[in-house]
Amino acid sequence: MSTKEYAAVSQLFDLLESRYALRVLWALRDGHAQTFRLLQDSVGRITPNTLNTRIKALRNAGLIDHLGDGYGLTTSGADLLKRLNDVQAFATKWSANMAKKK
Repeated sequence: MSTKEYAAVSQLFDLLESRYALRVLWALRDGHAQTFRLLQDSVGRITPNTLNTRIKALRNAGLIDHLGDGYGLTTSGADLLKRLNDVQAFATKWSANMAKKK
């Protein structure tokens, strides 16, 4: 991996590691726009201030936008979540294997 590629991955991970950032994206994965209140309920246990901060960061990153009737994924955000679907498949298998070990 080149230095430039490493920097890009690092920048994306820094954004996604922010508290609740992935949960906000995940809550929007079905493609339906959500109002601030609905998004807050979908994410769960997030304060309005924190949600507002995450929305701002994710909008600045071009991953979500306000679509008139609520927040939704941009084309880039949908592409990222499509790629993260593999993580969901992995997590399901991993969780089942961990349960077997107990």
